[in-house]
Amino acid sequence: MILTLVASILGFIAGAVMPLRWGVVGLIGVAAGLFVIQVGVRTAMGFEGTSIEESLLLFNGSWTAFVGFNVQLTQRAFALPLLALAIPLVFRYARRV
Repeated sequence: MILTLVASILGFIAGAVMPLRWGVVGLIGVAAGLFVIQVGVRTAMGFEGTSIEESLLLFNGSWTAFVGFNVQLTQRAFALPLLALAIPLVFRYARRV
């Protein structure tokens, strides 16, 4: 929950600072970067706060399964950070027009 809150705050800041001339490509790029950072942090934290070695024991030593599991968890929790990224951008675009 705290990771989602931090990612939402970072998304809001990125949406407020991102240059408007980047347009949709910039929005997709920033969203992808935010997603990759969130996956990396989830993976580095281990499964439920355990160490990486213990987490890999649960996934039979498979890094692919472990990272895939974390990608799936992040995908489910990514709506709030994406919304926080989009709100300042939409507000800034509306003010410009």
